[in-house]
Parts: sequence; C-alpha cells; structure tokens
Amino acid sequence: MKKFLQLHFLTAYGPSNLNRDDLGRPKTVMMGGKQRLRVSSQCLKRAWRTSEIFESALKGHIGTRTRAMAAEFHQQLVKGGVKEKLAKDTAEAVAKAFGKLDKEFHIAQIAHVAPEEQAALDALAAKVITTGEAPSEADFQLLNAGTKAADIALFGRMFADSPASNGEAACQVAHAISVSAVQLEPDFFTAVDDLKERAQETGSGHMGETEFGAAVYYNYVCIDRELLKKNLQGDEALTKATLKALTEAALTVSPSGKQNSFASRAKAHFALVERGDGQPRSLSLAFLNPVKPGQKSAHDTLVEQQQRFIQGYGEQLEDYRLCLESGQGNLAGLLAFVQE
Repeated sequence: MKKFLQLHFLTAYGPSNLNRDDLGRPKTVMMGGKQRLRVSSQCLKRAWRTSEIFESALKGHIGTRTRAMAAEFHQQLVKGGVKEKLAKDTAEAVAKAFGKLDKEFHIAQIAHVAPEEQAALDALAAKVITTGEAPSEADFQLLNAGTKAADIALFGRMFADSPASNGEAACQVAHAISVSAVQLEPDFFTAVDDLKERAQETGSGHMGETEFGAAVYYNYVCIDRELLKKNLQGDEALTKATLKALTEAALTVSPSGKQNSFASRAKAHFALVERGDGQPRSLSLAFLNPVKPGQKSAHDTLVEQQQRFIQGYGEQLEDYRLCLESGQGNLAGLLAFVQE
C-alpha cells in the first residue's frame, strides 16, 4: 500500500450559497489578485462525515461531537432512579473527564467521543443505577486512546487535559476554491401573505435579500494511509472501508447550506486520484490565474499542472481519472483504486 492518497476533484455548482460567513454571505478568498468563492474545510468535513454514505458504510465506527455528553448522562441517572445529588456529582465528574466544566454538565470545548467511550459511559450509568453508590476514581477513566472511530482516525481530535487521548488526523482537507474569478450577486426576494385579500392593501408580507455565486470548485484531500491504518488499530478491512466511504462522500455529497433556496446539489464531474510515497502537494497552482470562458477547460489545466510537478520533481505516482466529459473512468473503478 502506497503511503499517501491524494484526491483532486472539480465540482460545478450553479447559483448557491454553500458556506456562509458571519454576515450570511458566501465565503470568499483572494487568489491571484481575484476574488474566488470558497467552501471551508470544516464545512466539507461535516457534510461528508454526517452523510448517509459515511454513516451506512461505517456504522458502529463513528463518534459524536458534543459538549453535552454529561448532561445526557445525568438524565440517564435520573430516569434510572438515582438520587439527584449523586446524579449531579457523578455527571459533573464525567464532564471533567472530557474537559473543563463550562456550565452545569457542559464542557467548555466540544469533544469528539468515540463509540467505545460512549459504551463506557453507558456501562458507568448502569453501574450507578444498579448500586446506587458513587463511582470510584478508576471509573472515570473514560477516554480511550485505542478507539476504532473512523471519523476520529481521519480528522483527529484534541483533549487539552488528556494528551494521551489525542489523535493525529490522517486526513487533510483544503478549503475548496472556485477556479474562476467571481462576483457575488444579490437576490432580493419577497413573500406574499396568502390570507390577505386582493381588495386589501397590496404589497408583500416579507422582504429580504441574500447573496449567491456560481462556480466550478477545485477540491483537494490528502490522506496518510499508513497513519489511518495505525489510528484504526491496524484493522485493514476498516481502513479500506473508511477510504471508500470518505472518497465516495467527497465526490457525491454537497454542503447543506441554503439548499432549500438554491437546490445546489452536485457531484464531481472530474476526479484525479494519486497514490505514492513521495511528499504530497496540492494542484491549486493550476488556478492561480483564473480559468476564463473559451479558454482551456479546468480539468485540462489541472492535469497539465500535475504533469509539470511529475516532470520537474521526478514524482513516482500511480493515478486514476474519472472524467464525465470524455467518459474516462467510473466511480466503481475509482473506489477500487483508493482501496488497493
């Protein structure tokens, strides 16, 4: 198995607002002196790991990101008939096991809890309910460095007060950027009051404005397959299933932002997957100069940049291409390639 797997893919979105900033506008970035649309890596990773594809393929191996696991634990104890003081004290101790207590039963920083750790929480709750006694110090050693949570193995996690339980991410995801320069467009809209009679005062019941853009996005994902397998405790089958699920989700799942307003569902129309042992690199340089209508296609520009790196650095890579325009490759073949 080659150490690194790199996914480069292009996805075209019509009018959309996939990922909003604090003002509700599409996120942007300046590149090559031109404004581009942008989708953050955090937005992309959440869309992929919460997708039906990911959850179905990796059932039982997906963690939960939350600050409120101790609050749910407290409710378990109360429903099980545990006295309020014992339930409260135990829940607070559980919260402290995952981080600093922010407010009642909530920790200050969101924690990524593995299925094995959730099972330990459930077992602890059952023990307290059965015995009616306070747990021992050892019972609160709930964090488990040897989990098989695929999303934690891919994207990592950090516990400031428990470094031994931290996990180094095996997957790096770049912010997606538009390959062309863009200008955001405003959309002024109104809503009509259905119960207002025609004879009454005319006008809308509501007015508003939102912004949007349309573009082809370049996406880049780099996976250290050796680290991923190590994070998954050497489980070869789970490693392959994780690579397959992540790749399929990345190519076929859209961020959920403003989908009801724009229906901007899309799948990648071009994908270039590389595997090798050499130092990885993004191909974003291909789009430093924006792609313009009538010029070379984005996927041709991307492949040319790949070939320049291969020639200039003598890179030893194997690759697989999926191109809807030319009919080259298919999803089944691409998914088989990432698992080899």
